[in-house]
Amino acid sequence: MGIQGLTSFIENVLQNYNFTTSKLIIDGSNLFHFLYFNSSVDQQHGGDYDDFEDQVCKFFKALRDCGIDPFVIIDGGSDHTDNKFKTLRERAQSKINNLSIGLQGDRIIPTLAKQVFKQVLSCLEVPFAQCIFEADQEIASLAEKWNCPVLSNDSDFYIFDIQAGYLPFSHFQWQNVSVQHGSSQNYIPCKLYTTTSFCTHFKIDRQLLPVFAAIAGNDYVNLYNMGHRSEPRLLDWLARFQEQQEALDSVPSLIGHGENGVNTDVALEALSLGIEEYKLPLGCLERFFEEYSAPDPGSLPDHLRVLPDWTLLPLMKGTLPSCIIYILQLRPVIQGVQVEDHSFPSGNNTSRPIRQVLYGLLLGERREVEEYDREGTNLTSSMVKAILPRAAQQLQLNKLDQAPHSVRLEVFLETLGVSQSTLNGVPRHLELPVAVTCYWLRHAHLQPDHPLLQALLLGLVYGELCRQRKTNDSSPFCVSGFIEEGPVLEKLRRLIQRGASNLDLAVAHAYSQWQCCMRDCLDLNQLLCFPLSEPQIAWLYRGTLVHQLVGQLRGGVTPDSLLIEDPSSGQLYRAMLEAILNSQETEATGQPDGPSADSGAGGRRF
Repeated sequence: MGIQGLTSFIENVLQNYNFTTSKLIIDGSNLFHFLYFNSSVDQQHGGDYDDFEDQVCKFFKALRDCGIDPFVIIDGGSDHTDNKFKTLRERAQSKINNLSIGLQGDRIIPTLAKQVFKQVLSCLEVPFAQCIFEADQEIASLAEKWNCPVLSNDSDFYIFDIQAGYLPFSHFQWQNVSVQHGSSQNYIPCKLYTTTSFCTHFKIDRQLLPVFAAIAGNDYVNLYNMGHRSEPRLLDWLARFQEQQEALDSVPSLIGHGENGVNTDVALEALSLGIEEYKLPLGCLERFFEEYSAPDPGSLPDHLRVLPDWTLLPLMKGTLPSCIIYILQLRPVIQGVQVEDHSFPSGNNTSRPIRQVLYGLLLGERREVEEYDREGTNLTSSMVKAILPRAAQQLQLNKLDQAPHSVRLEVFLETLGVSQSTLNGVPRHLELPVAVTCYWLRHAHLQPDHPLLQALLLGLVYGELCRQRKTNDSSPFCVSGFIEEGPVLEKLRRLIQRGASNLDLAVAHAYSQWQCCMRDCLDLNQLLCFPLSEPQIAWLYRGTLVHQLVGQLRGGVTPDSLLIEDPSSGQLYRAMLEAILNSQETEATGQPDGPSADSGAGGRRF
């Protein structure tokens, strides 16, 4: 979570540094937020994922041009004790509050950004791991073993004793690649932090840094009593000590020996646990990157023994959603917050029946998962029942990867209420988005009108044209060679170039529901070991385009007028539309639907 206030006075110990030809351990969760928020990529209209993909590609090209070998670590398991849950809950409520007054003071990461990020890393062949342990400790441990720096924006890395240092994102000028004088070697200008420079500047022993972090981040110690610039004053106080225990023995003087209702023993125990967080573990990432193998199941700590053996490697490869760790541990799950109409139910409600099947496969029927989600403008909790569709009754979690493909596919399609025949004629890599759209039309709160569906499908056509325009078959992402744009792509790009339309919250709410359905279906598809091909997510949704298209279509423009100059684009559009309308017809005639759970506004004919 970082240490509040630390970065405000750390500038004095940062050194100018020309970074080149080295391994680099990257805090992946920090990176995808940093790249999304420090660019002009849309947030209000649900995200422009192709633009985000471009940003990710440019970043790693800059590293490659400088001879830097990146290794990306994405947070997965997090803190199993839920010590940080209160903070996460407060952040979610803060986002809801800020969105209710128009995005003031907060930034929103779109629903599918993390999935896009992982896919781009895979296609660029950038080594990455989704960490099933506490990621910060694993990152620091690997950096120390490989004697290379860490790139992050997490102030915890000011505390870990990493000999090669820490590079804060805020000073990492990856868009300003330079050339060293007297050579042809490229480098990235940045600033380097080391614990040596920090401890020299503040005249304290390095082993006291975890004590400093534990006190500064602890609710039992009120640093405001130290007055202005309390953190430097705390460092001055610590400078008198040589060892951790000596400093801890003097902490009661800061607390006030039980004053203000503070239990000194409880406070000291909390501080000791805080110090432990900065001890470097043996770690499992080196073995993963060198042997591409998961940890030995027998070596897992108790809180991870709930994970079936077969899930360990897919989890670390990022091909299983990290949320399954929380669910199997029966920990509460906070649903994502997006730009929506707060007078309507949360978009996550629409996809809840999909998650109920995910919960059923993980926990069995009749179990419950606590979810936190938006209700109006308040974050509230509710218990969500796990369910199993008929086709999943005989499946066992510990052998789910061995189940026949036909059974896994039947479970997936039954969850969405879509038949295999419905998808006939749809390109294989678009079967999942089309199936999701069928589900969305039936279950969305306020039935999507015709322009909403048309614009969504035209957005899929746009994504397919962009995907096909990439010329290198072995690397579909981020290649420099392009074929010439066709007339349909030109028309759609002209709409994009007009800029984002004024935000229509009803439209945003409808598409937020679609993205929630897509997110949860991607997770379910991964848990079922990909009964349907996983689509390239960056090409599925461009928010600014589909919002523009809704306005155009409601104003009288027809899909045919946009597609007429490219028969293949028109054919793709009609194939997807026909599949979706056939699905609605099938349901209207009384054919079996998906799981009979909290299905929202089901039973509609589009």
